Amino acid sequence: MFTWQSSDGRALESARVLFGATGLRALGRAVHAPLDEPAFTASYRLFVDDQGVLARLSVTSATEDRERNLTLNHTEDGYWMLDTGSGGGRSEFDGALDVDLHYSPLFNALPIRRMGLHRQTGDREVPMVFVTLPTLRVELVKQRYRTVSPLDEQRRSVVHFSSETFHADLVVDADGMVLDYPGLATRL
Repeated sequence: MFTWQSSDGRALESARVLFGATGLRALGRAVHAPLDEPAFTASYRLFVDDQGVLARLSVTSATEDRERNLTLNHTEDGYWMLDTGSGGGRSEFDGALDVDLHYSPLFNALPIRRMGLHRQTGDREVPMVFVTLPTLRVELVKQRYRTVSPLDEQRRSVVHFSSETFHADLVVDADGMVLDYPGLATRL
């Protein structure tokens, strides 16, 4: 079980994660109560295959006014199948292998683990399927992950993350799971 709390104390995310060699399964929930926007909750279930590629993600988000659902499946031929319950689509998303869920430190661990950036030095810009919360809008973005320091004697690593004008140095553990995401959340 992993739990993260936002730096302002107004959001929590908790996930049960089962690790495989490079893959994982996770079941999680996030609750956000920001001061300047409507509160929302989101739950997700994801499966990352043995190659470290996200194979399936189901997300449900709810605000006071509405509930939304999204399922993403990554096919063997490289397509993403999107299903919202009232329609869907199919896209390559420029070869993206990972999904980033808005506000979630868990999802930053996926490309870090897949590329082994917590264990060895690397610098990669990758296409990313980005899912916004609470709207569940899906878009393609570019994100860069660069090893600042591989695992140290405390079994921690620092990986620099950037997307457009945003950037942060993520502290991760020996499994590549986020311990500290400055400005977003810290693992409890």
